[in-house]
Order: sequence, then structure tokens, then C-alpha cells
Amino acid sequence: MSQSNRIFDDLGRLMNEAAGVADGVRREVETVVKAQAQRIVNDMELVKREDFDALRELVQVQGEEIDALRKEIAALRGDKPAT
Repeated sequence: MSQSNRIFDDLGRLMNEAAGVADGVRREVETVVKAQAQRIVNDMELVKREDFDALRELVQVQGEEIDALRKEIAALRGDKPAT
């Protein structure tokens, strides 16, 4: 009976060690994949979302300013306002 318990104890310990090793391998693979993905993204020279949003807002404001200046120029020239 004690021999049987010892076998099961050894088997349980072996399975726990295997699970620990598998978890370590999983973490290592995740680290490598994340590093590779980050390298690919950096190589693509993608713009950050914050930079894109800031530039979009700036372009929108400038577009509104251009429209206002066009209307002002048209008024000074006496042109009919464009619709």
C-alpha cells in the first residue's frame, strides 16, 4: 500500500514539475512573440493614434480657417458667395 502511495506521490510531483516547465515555456514563447511583433510594428513606421488624432484636429481647424478666409476674400472682391 505504501509503495502504491509513493508511486502516486512521485507521479503527482512529476506532473507538477512538468506543469511548471510548460508554464515557463509558455511565458518564454509569449515574450519572444511580443518582442517580434513589436519589432515588426516598429519597422512598419506606424503613426500613434494620439498623433493621428492631433493632426486630424489640426487639419480640421485649418480647413475651417481656409473656408472663412475664402468667404472674406470673396466679400472683399464683391463676388457672389459660393455654396
